[in-house]
Amino acid sequence: MSNPQTLAQLLASLPEEERIILTLHYLRSKSSQEIADLLSVPEKSVLAVIDSGKKRLTAFLGM
Repeated sequence: MSNPQTLAQLLASLPEEERIILTLHYLRSKSSQEIADLLSVPEKSVLAVIDSGKKRLTAFLGM
């Protein structure tokens, strides 16, 4: 498992919109609809970013 510093580096390496969506979802416990409303984007786009981000983070953490 990685340490928090490397996880922070991974998040920092993501495109801004992905980083914002993942941070709002996983660290701020916002729903996909709340995020979509905040960012004025379709909820389907938010869900796609959460799904791909989850896969990326899971691979990074070796799970």
